[in-house]
Amino acid sequence: MSTLQSVPTLGTHPAAGRNPSRSETRELLSHATYDLLVIGGGILGTSVAWHAAQSGLRVAMVDAGDFAGATSSASSKLVHGGLRYLQTGAVKLVAENHQERRALAKDVAPHLVNPLTFYLPVYKGGPVGAAKLGAGVFAYTALSAFGDGVGKVISPARALAGNPGLRTENLKAVAVYYDHQMNDSRVAVMTVRAAVEAGAVVLNHAEVKGLRFTHGRVTGADLSDRVDGTEFGIDARVVLNATGPWVDHLRKLEDAASDPSIRLSKGAHVVLKRKAPWKAAMATPIDKYRITFALPWEDQLLLGTTDEEYTGDPADVRATEADIQQILDEAAHSVRAEHLSRDLITYAFAGLRVLPGGPGGVEKAKRETVVSEGRGGMLSVAGGKWTTYRHIGRTVMAKIAKLPGGPLNDDMVALSQLPKRPPLPGVANPNAVAHRLLVDHDLGSRLDPLTARHLATHYGSLSFDIARLANEDPALALRIHPDGPEIWAQVVYARDYEWAETADDVLRRRTTLTVRGLDTDEVRAGVEKILAKRA
Repeated sequence: MSTLQSVPTLGTHPAAGRNPSRSETRELLSHATYDLLVIGGGILGTSVAWHAAQSGLRVAMVDAGDFAGATSSASSKLVHGGLRYLQTGAVKLVAENHQERRALAKDVAPHLVNPLTFYLPVYKGGPVGAAKLGAGVFAYTALSAFGDGVGKVISPARALAGNPGLRTENLKAVAVYYDHQMNDSRVAVMTVRAAVEAGAVVLNHAEVKGLRFTHGRVTGADLSDRVDGTEFGIDARVVLNATGPWVDHLRKLEDAASDPSIRLSKGAHVVLKRKAPWKAAMATPIDKYRITFALPWEDQLLLGTTDEEYTGDPADVRATEADIQQILDEAAHSVRAEHLSRDLITYAFAGLRVLPGGPGGVEKAKRETVVSEGRGGMLSVAGGKWTTYRHIGRTVMAKIAKLPGGPLNDDMVALSQLPKRPPLPGVANPNAVAHRLLVDHDLGSRLDPLTARHLATHYGSLSFDIARLANEDPALALRIHPDGPEIWAQVVYARDYEWAETADDVLRRRTTLTVRGLDTDEVRAGVEKILAKRA
């Protein structure tokens, strides 16, 4: 039976709490002067918008594409301390990363950030010996105060019991350490929602066509709505350029003579169907600087990543055939061949790391954040790591508070007075949420265990809103594709509450259908039909 039989009956749903329409949002944006306009809705821009709105500022945020539509949804999905940074002596950085990692997992997003054990295999003739790796993982876990366990070295036999994909030929030992992982798109969307709940006004698919100036200072932007072509403008006292790979493009609109400030590194990944349960991820040294990952993620196997300089149009970045082959070849150092068959590939993607300009290869470049002020007073932020996105938001806010003349100082609540670890929307114990979804008759109890668990670990307590949609309309309780856990209620929810405008917004970033290889023509047609019914 077609998975889309019920789609024609799906209509609109009650408007309580739903996002305003695009026209309503444009009215809000164009008829006020905002304290801060954030251009770029990746995770850095969203973090700043969240912190600024919490500080009491009137905040607007726009993005030419979808929120987290580029680099921020093309990461390795890790929330980690950065084991490889130890070899450069960046002990303080690793300790700070660990602190932020644990804050996300414990207080900010325990429903979205999950613990993950890592195996670091040591092979005969490999670039790093067992003794050095053993000392390294011990130091690494010590810097996290052993909060997840003690780094150690285990035997190949013990490692194989935990990971059936481990290649054992010439395997000498396996070092073990601990980090976390996430679905980056879901964390980004929840952070946008947190910013909106704090008072920010946001609009995706709204492209900046030019900047506004007053007495030589950047005081806003002129935009075009890429959904319907409507042109509008936003006035602001301070403008932040958080456009990631496009940061220099926007700096050129401020000052045509500005020099390049960044360089880009391309990181590609491959997703495959998983042939067996993996209890641990693998991080395998390729050379002195690079590690290749094999991660159990979203019931799949995620491989990557590459690290090479990219000089093309950021909009054109993609995983090439050469990237895919490189990733498979490097994974084969530690993953058995039957787990790497091309027949298992469901998806491949690539993103761009934004790095400070400078000499040397991109693989050696520091993953640091740079905040600069242009000739017209526009701030630009670039670089950094997903793990520390909240810290970067606070850093940028501290920079804004120190701007010459202090244009926002009188209106801002000091960062020191804000909650240290405010949770993202939906924070809850996923196990408790999944249980309630299955037994609470007020929610209809229409969900199967796989779907209930998926909702709980991607929406937290907001899963109950999705379950109520499914209870009101049984067609929405059906799976979108029989091979995946998602249901049609998630598409309606993405449309009405998560700013999804296009099929790609839904399939790749609000759900996991694309990464699972379930983005069929039939599924896409059904999603587009629901999006077209927007009230």
